[in-house]
Amino acid sequence: MRIILVTGLGGAGRTTVAAATALAEARAGRRVLLVSEDADPLQGEAGLKVLRPAPAADFRREFLALQARSSTALDLLGALPFEDAELTELPGSRQFALLRSLRDAAEGDHDLAVVDLPPLVEALAVLALPEQLRRYLRRLLPPERQAARALRPMLAQLAGVPMPAQWLYETTARWEAELAAVQAVVEAPTTSVRLVLEPGPAAVRALRTARLGLALQGLSLDAVVANRLLPADSEDPWLAGLTTQQQRHLAELRTAGDVLDELPHLGRDPRGPEDLALLAPAGPAARPEPVPEWTVEDRREADGVLVWHIGLPGAVKEELSLVRRGDELLLTVGSFRRNVPLPAALRRCTVTGAGLVEGDLRVRFTPDPGLWPRTS
Repeated sequence: MRIILVTGLGGAGRTTVAAATALAEARAGRRVLLVSEDADPLQGEAGLKVLRPAPAADFRREFLALQARSSTALDLLGALPFEDAELTELPGSRQFALLRSLRDAAEGDHDLAVVDLPPLVEALAVLALPEQLRRYLRRLLPPERQAARALRPMLAQLAGVPMPAQWLYETTARWEAELAAVQAVVEAPTTSVRLVLEPGPAAVRALRTARLGLALQGLSLDAVVANRLLPADSEDPWLAGLTTQQQRHLAELRTAGDVLDELPHLGRDPRGPEDLALLAPAGPAARPEPVPEWTVEDRREADGVLVWHIGLPGAVKEELSLVRRGDELLLTVGSFRRNVPLPAALRRCTVTGAGLVEGDLRVRFTPDPGLWPRTS
């Protein structure tokens, strides 16, 4: 099943484009799921199912379940339990509800799922969240320590401090499994991102931001949608001036090298399925191009180093930094940051330099004689 994640600048029409894409695919005979908080006009369309994330309901369900599992500890503390009716969602609930919807979408019986994501910067943060949270869980509650469950009462007596209760490890394991499932969906080769922009001063900058953020996470950008294009043959001087400016920015997007889908401005907000049909993409949802792999080049014989090639299209040296921490590389690109696990061979090396060549970050590693296998 293909999954298309639709995002873009705020106000560029990403929700409309997501709905139009889903409608066009359903009318072409495909079984389509649209994940969106705003899809009322499409209710009842043949072949199209709508899934709405439910942040408030998800938050109440998860909170009450956690409260029930920790009831013994809460009783000892004299805590007064919450009831469903008095709970209101906290900041961040919307992002977690969206991730659960993404996991549910991948488990459905559909040919295509179209997911309406938040605006670009928030969307990139949401897509990176499963990997980040799994890393935090592994650091705070390492899975290997769960094997010592039978020793906890004795350790608690020896140390004089309470040990984590079983419910905490069980909850952590459940969260880990759910996050792993979402991360697998995000990173699947059949998942790609579609960027919606309205040609203007911020469009090219947004495209560069998207390409960098997605490349750092190893995600594919399958198309850029230039939305709300004004008519080029208007005789109104004011409108003609706006069109000229828009066409200049559109030309900049065309030279960026990405697949560009151009959609017209209807002169009004889309009012129903027939308006959305006018905003359908030019062709069916194609399979995304595979994301270039981050490869390790063996140059020990010639230069005594291994080179890790990390593709970061559009990156500039001044916005790039990297730090080796244990078996991870902390990579910062502009406003984005990711802790990347080192390939096994590079864990026995030291970082001895790095360079950026046309979007290819080349990190040089020198084998550590004390750790590298000796050859006879």
